[in-house]
Amino acid sequence: MVLLTFVDLDPGLAALRPLGGFFVLHTGAPPLAGLPTLARAYAPAAPAVPAKGYADPMDFRVRKVARSLGTPEARVAASLAHQGLAARLWSVALGCAALYGRVPDLDPRLLRWDPDGSAPDDLWLGEVRALPVDGLDAVVREGHLVPLTAALSARHRVSARLLWGNAGAALASSVRMIDRWARTGGRRDVADRARTLAAGLFAHPDLAGTVDPATGRRRTCCLYYRVPGGGLCGDCCFDRPPGRR
Repeated sequence: MVLLTFVDLDPGLAALRPLGGFFVLHTGAPPLAGLPTLARAYAPAAPAVPAKGYADPMDFRVRKVARSLGTPEARVAASLAHQGLAARLWSVALGCAALYGRVPDLDPRLLRWDPDGSAPDDLWLGEVRALPVDGLDAVVREGHLVPLTAALSARHRVSARLLWGNAGAALASSVRMIDRWARTGGRRDVADRARTLAAGLFAHPDLAGTVDPATGRRRTCCLYYRVPGGGLCGDCCFDRPPGRR
């Protein structure tokens, strides 16, 4: 039996920093004034008053990803933008749950985001408020991934099943990163906790079956192979890019 020890969330969530960039969550006010909240980014229609010039923050991000990757296909850029955000949200929440035994309140109205930032996506949490660890699913899947998936699916005609595949793959990747860090640092308790929590999250119908538990390969494709010069991700469901020999 592994004894799990937890500490309260600290104001800067400092314990996340050694895990890498996908886990870091800035706290306090962002250095740029007027950055939109994720609630605004998920909104079905552009707000009447733009934030920092972003009439539609999510559309801005999709266009930025498309330009960066040189893809003319908006749905490909939308899928990859979605996966980037999903990876950040899962990493922060699961990392806190495994390390602290608490989950920060990541209400989309409290999280500010820079659509023009680099990857991993820059996020700022205005106030650190601890929630019970059993609220992990509500914090990420319900609070973020449901509205994010709905917004991108409706705007860019990306399959919702593909986007939930992104979410599942991002969750599995977060578990692997936590596991590597924990084993290197002799924190088996953290690795075990992350795997247990993730197993519960994968039981939800939105995420169930998105990743093969035996191989770690996802069961849908994020479309990265359609990016000029792109190939297959390490967990891709394909053995070779479709349409290529």
